[in-house]
Amino acid sequence: MLRRNIEPTIRAALADTPVVLLTGARQTGKSTLARNLALDAFPEGAARMVTLDDATTLAAAASDPEGFIADATGPLIIDEVQRVPKLFLAIKASVDRDRRPGRFLLTGSAHALMIPAASTALVGRMEVQTLWPFSQGELEGHEEAFIDALFQDSIPGQAGPHPFLWSQLTAGGYPEAVARGDSSRRDAWFGSYITTILQRDVQDLAQIERISELPTLLSLIAARTANLLNMAELSRSSGLPATTLKRYLSLFFGTFLTRELPAWSSNLSKRLVKSPKLFVLDSGLAAHLVGFSSDSAATHATAGGLLETFVVGELLKQNTWSRQTVTLHHYRTHGGREVDVVLESPHGALVGLEVKASRSVSARDFRGLDSLRDEAPDRFKRGVVLYRGDQVVSFGRGRSAVPLNALWSW
Repeated sequence: MLRRNIEPTIRAALADTPVVLLTGARQTGKSTLARNLALDAFPEGAARMVTLDDATTLAAAASDPEGFIADATGPLIIDEVQRVPKLFLAIKASVDRDRRPGRFLLTGSAHALMIPAASTALVGRMEVQTLWPFSQGELEGHEEAFIDALFQDSIPGQAGPHPFLWSQLTAGGYPEAVARGDSSRRDAWFGSYITTILQRDVQDLAQIERISELPTLLSLIAARTANLLNMAELSRSSGLPATTLKRYLSLFFGTFLTRELPAWSSNLSKRLVKSPKLFVLDSGLAAHLVGFSSDSAATHATAGGLLETFVVGELLKQNTWSRQTVTLHHYRTHGGREVDVVLESPHGALVGLEVKASRSVSARDFRGLDSLRDEAPDRFKRGVVLYRGDQVVSFGRGRSAVPLNALWSW
């Protein structure tokens, strides 16, 4: 399946930037996308692609990074570049001699911020793009515009014909997992995936002696996905010292297993002192870790958190191609009023989203959104409750109940 939504963005970056780094979790299709671009974005035969997952290529790059880069006579695509951090300094030296655009397309399964050599050596020379797992729209073959619709003067009056199904949540967005219709085979894939990430990518970033602790910690996080990050409680539950826990959380972030959603406040200086929410990045992976299935959805304790995880994941994916780019936050008052997701435009306009697992919505479900509007009345654009019903219903004063499938049908 083609990644139509992000390909134009990468092509545009290659047209005016010497180095483009495509990051994202393993098995999201980075290598396939890079291979397609090698065939389509460059003259035939001009680009060469190498992967550092190959032992011989890895040894060559590690032993002589400068020579490895110097041998490139045309555009060079390097897959899993984070495995040899010294390559970034060699690329910098090469780009400083020749700043033509499109010289290097790099892919990496580690967050750019976790590769110090990349962020320091290639500042001003490199554009970073993230390839997320498949969005629901990509799976259906079209580009979503949900974020753009939220910031228009009025929202569509109805959603598409295909309602949200719990099976979409449990499948997640990794191409291999989605392709496996049988839930037991999908669980087998998720189990192998976690092992591969923890034993290879985490070890590439930091040598962990007690690697056996990481799967348990990841399962504990999955059971708390979409909840406030409480370091003290998580430390007690995992038996890990706070310093070790903080390091492990950083590694999960760096390998695209988890994501934090910072708190929103009208006072920018206060955002950093409020607890973020912690998410497992893919809802299918989170569901696997807690034993959630479509059959158990009605009674499973984590159903609401997993549904919010699904929604946040879709928003993160769409934000890479939406015309209206946003930053994502959550909102919570000391009195307990909260909004699951706050979308903030570069100009400060706000849209609040509440996520409900029920099939009906009442005025009480807008209390957190009303609090957000009162906090910033001049910036508040609208408040939306996403729910499992099938009708777009106005509750007045910029408030609407909207079916979950609007995420990919608008």
